[in-house]
Amino acid sequence: MNGLPGINAGLSFLLEISMLASLGFWGLKTGENWMMKALLGLGTPALVAVVWGIYCAPKAATRLQGWPLAGLEIILLGAGAAALHFSGQTRLGATYALLLVINRILWIAWKQ
Repeated sequence: MNGLPGINAGLSFLLEISMLASLGFWGLKTGENWMMKALLGLGTPALVAVVWGIYCAPKAATRLQGWPLAGLEIILLGAGAAALHFSGQTRLGATYALLLVINRILWIAWKQ
């Protein structure tokens, strides 16, 4: 993959990594004590990474197809934007959401 579709694939990977980082940040900001901060800050991204790896990863044995895949991706990636918003990073969350929408529109247009 080269050119713009290649850049879009790279952006998709960065959005996936950003989703996990955003969820970790949310967990650290949300937890009331160090135990909850650690549990939410590490546990939430770990759980989402496992779900992503089982159902969304390109080489997953149990990868979903079609609308179920798109729906799960929207929920998980959208959770990254929501996590930023609820952590007080509203502009960053909105920027992430905008990049996500553009990325997914191009993903569909270029049949990636």
